[in-house]
Amino acid sequence: MPAYITVNFTPIDKEKLEQYGAAVPATLATYSGEYLVKGPAEQLLGDTDFQMQVILVFPTKELATSWYYSPDYQALMPLRDAGMRSQFQLIEG
Repeated sequence: MPAYITVNFTPIDKEKLEQYGAAVPATLATYSGEYLVKGPAEQLLGDTDFQMQVILVFPTKELATSWYYSPDYQALMPLRDAGMRSQFQLIEG
């Protein structure tokens, strides 16, 4: 069953966010993850401070969590946190 990681975020440092964004795809490949969609999010109901959204898709929940906790992705977290304020959620489809 596929699993999705949704990322709501607001950029805070464009240069660091670009570096992070360039490094993430290589970490996804090992876990068969891919971008489903990414871009500005239009709020239809409720309030949020986040401006952008990314949805990643993985073949299984196990692959999604393995990617998130992998040493390669964990190494990117300081760059991620310097580049954006974010919220990550895992959804099993």
